[in-house]
Amino acid sequence: MNSEQARERVSELRTLLTKANDAYYQEAAPLMSDREYDQLMEELRRLEEEHRLFSPDSPTERVGGEPTREFPTVTHPVPMLSLSNTYSREEVDDFDRRVRNLLGHDNYSYMAELKYDGMAIRLRYDNGRLALGATRGDGTQGDDITANIRTIRDVPLSLSGNHPQELEVRGEAYMEMAAFAKLNSAREENGETVFANPRNATAGTLKLQDPNTVARRPIRMFAYDLLLEDDNRERTQQEKLNMLDEFGFRVCEHRAMCPGIEEVHKVIEKWGGFRKDLPYETDGVVIKVNEERYREILGQTAKAPRWAIAYKFEAEQAVSRIHGITLQVGRLGTITPVAELEPVLLAGTTVKRATLHNEEEIQRKDIRAGDRVIVEKAGDIIPQVVNVVLQEEEKRGEPFRMPEECPACGSKLVKLPDEVAWRCTNNQCPPQVRNRLEHFASRDALDIDGVGEAVVDQLVTNNLVSTFPDLYRLTVDDLTPLERMGEKSAANLVASIGKSREKPFEKVLYALGIRFVGVTVARDLARAFPSVEALMEAGEEELLAVDAIGPRIAGSVRSFFEQTENGEMIRQLRELGLTFESEEKAAASDKLAGKTFVLTGTLPTLKRSEAKELIEKNGGKTTSTVSKKTDFVLAGDEAGSKLEKARDLGVKIIQENEFFEMIK
Repeated sequence: MNSEQARERVSELRTLLTKANDAYYQEAAPLMSDREYDQLMEELRRLEEEHRLFSPDSPTERVGGEPTREFPTVTHPVPMLSLSNTYSREEVDDFDRRVRNLLGHDNYSYMAELKYDGMAIRLRYDNGRLALGATRGDGTQGDDITANIRTIRDVPLSLSGNHPQELEVRGEAYMEMAAFAKLNSAREENGETVFANPRNATAGTLKLQDPNTVARRPIRMFAYDLLLEDDNRERTQQEKLNMLDEFGFRVCEHRAMCPGIEEVHKVIEKWGGFRKDLPYETDGVVIKVNEERYREILGQTAKAPRWAIAYKFEAEQAVSRIHGITLQVGRLGTITPVAELEPVLLAGTTVKRATLHNEEEIQRKDIRAGDRVIVEKAGDIIPQVVNVVLQEEEKRGEPFRMPEECPACGSKLVKLPDEVAWRCTNNQCPPQVRNRLEHFASRDALDIDGVGEAVVDQLVTNNLVSTFPDLYRLTVDDLTPLERMGEKSAANLVASIGKSREKPFEKVLYALGIRFVGVTVARDLARAFPSVEALMEAGEEELLAVDAIGPRIAGSVRSFFEQTENGEMIRQLRELGLTFESEEKAAASDKLAGKTFVLTGTLPTLKRSEAKELIEKNGGKTTSTVSKKTDFVLAGDEAGSKLEKARDLGVKIIQENEFFEMIK
């Protein structure tokens, strides 16, 4: 076969295999047998290699490639926010009321979509070809897993239809339950650890370093959102889903246009009735304002958009018996009672333990060892005891009483007046030390590869580590005596710990484990205060001036930095090379220095994100709430309740042209 003949055959095979792939995965109507498909794929692979006819669009790109050493980090230009959850009809009605109040009218509709239980991914296409596949990560940054994404048959390598040059797609990767059961069965036969549920199997698979292994796993994907660069603000969610379908993406058929909230309730009831018959796991319904032009007006909180919400279906329940009640010590010393259960199958997994939350909850439900109880998964994730199943003839055990001493270290337990939880106040309590170290090394914190539960347990048990600075003083000689820790593994671990010194201030701040300071709050604090010294010296009023920081968080931050041992720990970590300053961001000017802006409505030429960036580049800052501290409200068309509040407080309201005059 000469080069021209090979080129023609390769083109023919690519077209045929692409059609076969679409028929099998998109339409569930196979065009050929698996054997025939594999034979044609092998022929295509051989011809591409022999005649050097490679293409990123080829079906052979789905079979995996060379393993990667690590995943590069990518920043999401538009953050991948999570959704606020709701569990009742009343909470859904409250969401609708908030939307109506913010918009000031009811001229909007909703798009209801089935909520998949998988892993959120982001796809970017340049010139119609897949250029990037990434994980959600912390919402702002994720991992570049493009090589793994290419193996998912539902992800088009090149787009069909009349698509724009550049676009971004959000979707949910998942595993069907039958395929998950088959995968677990094979792992069990091979003596491998089985996955807890399809979602864990999906996330674990997409984080593998070897795309060849990923290609052999049955990952699927539904697309649910489309981000375009054009200025078409009249587009709706319904239109975007239709466009995704046209471009070649798999879009879930279970979606419904709802003129009002009553129609949403009907959809929730209908889908809740048949969800257990679906081939994949789903845990609710996503409700989105259909009109995109209103989304910018409604805005978002630090974690979630205000134009969408997730209704979660009632959790599955099962009956089990409590063998005993044990106590678990958390990272901050919180004592959590746990029910040790007779194993029971629940929502696809075997449950042996369930949280009892706290002493008051146990007493309110009168839960005792030996009781038969109803167990459910809260949000289909965390097993918990709902209530006791009482039978008259049963003799019950003694009522539960919280001990006076910590079960791990023997220190006296305390309960603060405004809290329901008991706490161990001994900072050197082994479970607390273990949990703090695991948090410090976790992916969202300093991402220290190799410092997991088993290694941390050995480090603490052998008295090698009790504080964060101790990690950075470990040597290869310290580690090699540990179980399953050869010289090479020890050297890799020391190198991984050393590499964490490069992490930015916001990651270090989150890693410290300050109560109520999550990933988003740590980022906001790092942006507001240029160094840890500035943050330590900040008063409560300065902390409250940071958007999304309330009295509870401010009080917790102040309390943390007022403790002498924490100040000493930070001093040591700084000496050991960790980053405690934010990177300087040069401002275009200081024309807006000290000025606080609130944005509302749709601006004539600027997107809200563009206006926010201009304000910050010129030394100003933005907040989401109008108050007496607000200097200007930048208002556009269809401005909501913020405009009224600004007028009531006497805050100056400006238009876009006036804003341009201010920054020239």
